[in-house]
Amino acid sequence: MTHPPALPRPLPRPVRLAALAVVCLAAAACGDDPFEVRWTADPDTVLLYSLARPELNLPSAFNFLLRVAVPVESPNATGNWDVAVDTEDDRIVLLPPGALHIDSRAAIAVIPGVDFDDVREAPGDIDLYVTDEAVPVATGSVYVVQTHQSAGTFGRRCVYYAKVEPIEIDVVLGTLRFLFDANPVCNDTRLVPPDD
Repeated sequence: MTHPPALPRPLPRPVRLAALAVVCLAAAACGDDPFEVRWTADPDTVLLYSLARPELNLPSAFNFLLRVAVPVESPNATGNWDVAVDTEDDRIVLLPPGALHIDSRAAIAVIPGVDFDDVREAPGDIDLYVTDEAVPVATGSVYVVQTHQSAGTFGRRCVYYAKVEPIEIDVVLGTLRFLFDANPVCNDTRLVPPDD
């Protein structure tokens, strides 16, 4: 009776880790960081609808990491968006999830009087960020968004940073169109790629 060939036994974990370390060191010696996320600027625009509008399931919120508009009423929306648009006191506002009593790390900082291209890094002062109240939207300002926390590579917990510039605010229609770009690197406050 013939037996099937024996499968090779996996290498012990310490040997696998040592081999991975050698590969990483070899890549680093060649000038490449194997863990570096390379990214390029990719500004885009999005149109969001105020939560005050009577229609349900309009995209009123935005997830900057995934770059998608989200209907807040959707069952899977909770915890998966960074800002929502609403109307308060006859003005359009941005709401971080905390303003709707949703536990989140998402926050908004206002950078008035600065051009979109000139905002190169998210503010380091946490006191500049709003986490639990409405932020009025105005042209001529840039808004820096710290995203909700999500899982990154190797089990890390990550927030990401984006910048937003309103380009069309319509209080009557309850809409906001804005320009945005986001850094896809975990916990990195730069708002422009390293090579820019």
